Amino acid sequence: MTTSSPAQLKIDFVSDVSCPWCVIGLRAMEKALAELDDVNADVHFKPFELNPDMVPEGQDLVEHIQQKYGTTAEQSAATREMIRARGEELDFTFDQEKYTRIYNTFDTHRLLHWAATAGKQYELKTALFEAYFTEGLNPGDHEVLISVAAAVGLDTDRAQQVLNSDEFTSEVRNEQAFYHRAGIHAVPAVIVNDKHLIQGGQPVEVFKQAFAEIAGTDDDA
Repeated sequence: MTTSSPAQLKIDFVSDVSCPWCVIGLRAMEKALAELDDVNADVHFKPFELNPDMVPEGQDLVEHIQQKYGTTAEQSAATREMIRARGEELDFTFDQEKYTRIYNTFDTHRLLHWAATAGKQYELKTALFEAYFTEGLNPGDHEVLISVAAAVGLDTDRAQQVLNSDEFTSEVRNEQAFYHRAGIHAVPAVIVNDKHLIQGGQPVEVFKQAFAEIAGTDDDA
């Protein structure tokens, strides 16, 4: 009796480190993949800056959301509570007492691009999510980035070299431009096999059904 090998899915996860729905989407996607025995995924994180013009010192989060989206303080608080609850369901802690500011994340994306070449992109991405949303650290601060890089086993001297230069700037800019041209204007955007789009922080079952259907229909899956 022969058994078929698991279907292989290529997943480009377009996201920003300062996006809470990206955390929710990633955690739900991970759980969905874990429940699909006949599907394997090769996940690549792609850059998207929610606030490319954000100043280095950042901005108060509630103030920023009110200015950007026109929400009231009450609406903002309700959304943050929804995010906290969704995170709790997915075993992720959004500590709202700690993450109170929004920051520039461009250097984060440059470091993630380098981490991919060192085989540590996934580890760095998830650690950065925790550093920001759980610990309240500034993901644009080079000392924070070096510390997180070290924690996941990356070469800190090389990480410092990347951050102190403009290395991978053009690569990140080009990738961001590519996704903008492709119509990606909100994240997370999960692109499977270069042609299927799953938008937003969807529930586990939505990801699970989508992956199963794609794996069963794509000739190259």
